[in-house]
Amino acid sequence: MNGNTPYAGLPGVTRAGRRAAADVPELTGEQRRALAREVSRIAARTRELLPSEYAVDSGISTGVSGPQATVAVRPPVGHAVSAGLSPDLEGSQLVDPDHREEVARGLAASAALQVKRAMSDGVRPTAQ
Repeated sequence: MNGNTPYAGLPGVTRAGRRAAADVPELTGEQRRALAREVSRIAARTRELLPSEYAVDSGISTGVSGPQATVAVRPPVGHAVSAGLSPDLEGSQLVDPDHREEVARGLAASAALQVKRAMSDGVRPTAQ
C-alpha cells in the first residue's frame, strides 16, 4: 500500500517521505532577486509600522514545497512572530502588492500583541 502514495519514494532515487527533485519548483536568479526585493519591501513596511525597538528581518529559503520567503519580527519583550510567503511562480508578480501590505500590518499587530501579552501583569488597561 505504501508504494501507491507520492510519499513512498522511488527506490534508489527518492527517499520515503521526500519529493522528487523534479517536483519541487526552483527560482531562477532573476526570480530570486525579485523575491528578495519584494520581501525587503514587506520588512521595510513592517519597520515603518513599529517603533525602533522591534527587530525586523527577512530571508528566502527552499523547503519541501519549493521556495519560501519569511519575514520575522522580534519585539523587545515577548515571543518573536513571523510570516511565511510562498511566491506565485506562474503569475506576473511573485507577491501580490495587496498581500504585502496585509502581511506587514499583520506582523506589526502580532508583534505589538506579543509585547502586550508579555507585560499584561504589570500594565493596567487604560480603557475597556
